[in-house]
Amino acid sequence: MKLAMIGFGQAGDKIVDTFVAYDRRTGSDIVRAAVAVNTAKADLMGLENIPTDQRVLIGQSRVKGHGVGADNELGAEVAEEDIDEVQGAIDAIPVHEIDAFLVVAGLGGGSGSGGAPVLAKHLKRIYTEPVYGLGILPGGDEGGIYTLNAARSFQTFVREVDNLLVFDNDAWRKTGESVQGGYDEINEEIVKRFGILFGAGKVTDGQEVAESVVDSSEIINTLSGGGVSTVGYASERVEEKKSGGLLSRLTGGSDDDDGLDTAHTTNRITSLVRKAALGRLTLPCEIDGTERALLVMAGPPQHLNRKGIERGRKWLEEQTGSMEVRGGDYPVSGSGFVASVILLSGVTNVPRIKELQQVAIEAQDNIDEIRRESETNLDNLINDDEDELESLF
Repeated sequence: MKLAMIGFGQAGDKIVDTFVAYDRRTGSDIVRAAVAVNTAKADLMGLENIPTDQRVLIGQSRVKGHGVGADNELGAEVAEEDIDEVQGAIDAIPVHEIDAFLVVAGLGGGSGSGGAPVLAKHLKRIYTEPVYGLGILPGGDEGGIYTLNAARSFQTFVREVDNLLVFDNDAWRKTGESVQGGYDEINEEIVKRFGILFGAGKVTDGQEVAESVVDSSEIINTLSGGGVSTVGYASERVEEKKSGGLLSRLTGGSDDDDGLDTAHTTNRITSLVRKAALGRLTLPCEIDGTERALLVMAGPPQHLNRKGIERGRKWLEEQTGSMEVRGGDYPVSGSGFVASVILLSGVTNVPRIKELQQVAIEAQDNIDEIRRESETNLDNLINDDEDELESLF
């Protein structure tokens, strides 16, 4: 799948920058174009892989390149005012060569949480290609303002995109880990999961053809209908041997085809499917009630077979209760691992979102109370000053 990726804000920019590096390293050719948008000049200068002419600094007349200070209302205003500058960078994207736009943003800060929904709405108005969002939820320890921003932005972002893929930092930060080290590792985890998902279906010269191709239309169909999506991942290292080819995988193969135990290969696939679905998802949730799902098995061709993938797909269908479960393989020779990536689209039973919204309601109540107290204190201060002045005359 070929994407035009647009990072908005510090977190979004860094993730897109990491995606570009992944693309070069693996040759997956996912990122057809990459743009970084920010209100902070320093954040744009710190990027390593996005071309400098595709880095857009907005809000210079309002914030002078210093960022919006976690004020996502200001972030939205700046994005509205300077949307033409962002469009100038998008105009350089060969839109006829892409399958979709992916707008990436951290939902806790100011620039990304405020600006990403504005940009998504703008893109949907102009282009016919799907516009997806990748939103990063802040950790619970990052502070009330970030939680409030995330709750507000989440509600707006999910309405403006064709589907919102979510990654929850709270489920991935390790205790005792440095902030920078933690975010760098999280970014790599994000890119690994979505890289395999969006890279499925790519065929290069000399590469084995997938038995059941997962192309861009399969991903688009799974993400259709809107809502919120999460991704599961599980992998296992394997030793590569000479492949028995596509015919071997179609027929289920035999122990003599490539020296592999077919039953073991099938069991490994079904086990990885379970681990991916029931393990740590990018957004933890109950998978029962998922509207649509997509299973991608990636790895050396001889370690993939139709029987295992079909069993995994059938199990996923039973667990989610969905009749729209697609599946296929993504042969990657020389990878040294077999991986299962599961896209769950239209999830509804998400405790983290419910918690986020409740915390946001409480935070808003606290903010309103503080404002009322502040106004009362200010009125009292003014009245006291007036009384003192009157006593002097």
